[in-house]
Amino acid sequence: MARGVYIHIPFCHQICNYCDFNKVFFKNQPVDEYIEALGEEMRLWTRDHDFSKIETIFLGGGTPTSLSPEQLNRLLELIRMYIPVEHVTEFTSEANPDELTKEKLKVLYNGGVNRLSLGVQAFQDELLKKLGRTHSNEHVFKTIEDAKNTGFENISIDLMYGLPGQTMQQWKSTLDIAFSLQLPHFSAYSLIVEPKTIFYNLMAKRKLRLPGEDLEAEMYDVLMRQMEQHDLHQYEISNFSKDGYSSIHNRIYWDNDEYVGFGAGAHGYINGIRYSNHGPLKKYMAEISNGEKPINETHTETKQERMEEELFLGLRKTEGVSKKHFIEKFNCTIESIYEKQLQELVLKGFIAIDDDYIKLTRNGRFVGNEVFEEFLL
Repeated sequence: MARGVYIHIPFCHQICNYCDFNKVFFKNQPVDEYIEALGEEMRLWTRDHDFSKIETIFLGGGTPTSLSPEQLNRLLELIRMYIPVEHVTEFTSEANPDELTKEKLKVLYNGGVNRLSLGVQAFQDELLKKLGRTHSNEHVFKTIEDAKNTGFENISIDLMYGLPGQTMQQWKSTLDIAFSLQLPHFSAYSLIVEPKTIFYNLMAKRKLRLPGEDLEAEMYDVLMRQMEQHDLHQYEISNFSKDGYSSIHNRIYWDNDEYVGFGAGAHGYINGIRYSNHGPLKKYMAEISNGEKPINETHTETKQERMEEELFLGLRKTEGVSKKHFIEKFNCTIESIYEKQLQELVLKGFIAIDDDYIKLTRNGRFVGNEVFEEFLL
């Protein structure tokens, strides 16, 4: 049974140079029609799925806050119509600092949203410009102040390191400013240049100057040390929080539990089947208008695939993977499947094993992807 709901809003007023998510420019798009299609997709799912146990809802994109207050309000009305929001523990909306007006904040808060995730990335104008971001530091400061005044306590910001031309001094400055905001949660990611992005095209032309691997590793080391100094617990490779503020929704992914994805290009995992929706808006909306779920592809996972995901998703968590839970889920021990890999990774100092948990060591966090690949059978 699904624990979470992800809802994709593919509209953006500005396309970021690093983003590879399904998105379109807002102008001249059928935004109102898309919102109604989302509501109809949710209705179609309620015919054969029980959403009474949903713990989390996550509005992602694209940019949910690209919508007008009226459009946001309609979206939230439709969500409440089909999902019992009163039982949801965590209701998150992503947001751009320069789009989140006081009016939109009130609409989100009154509509049940209790967590905000702001795309900040950096606090240097030159880096923001390279990323294709349009906000300023003043937008960030004002938005956070307005959000707190509206009633939001659970506020997170995203930060990025390993950016084109970024120096260690700039990264330390970004962290100093971030800590001054007194927020309970931070996500910090190294830049990954994905295909079909502006950065990818620039890299192919050798016009993208990135920090080397050594500097990027140093930035990650500084990140972990400073988060710890500010009493922010690292509960996942890229996520840090005060006690009680870790992301429940994202943990559903790392726990390899099930969730439903609504919207163009959204992904979901339900009843052992992973699926993705049609990405193009016309195709997505046409399927729904015909009374069909807009699913493009499905894949029924094998036991082997589920075991692989249990390891490479679960090891992202600082607590690691529970050996007991693995036995309950798959009726076999981790050691019976991965004995050789576990021995080698322990010898390399990348993982540690105690009575119940297998987890990355601090050194292992620097080479997480290398470790995860070892568990692909």
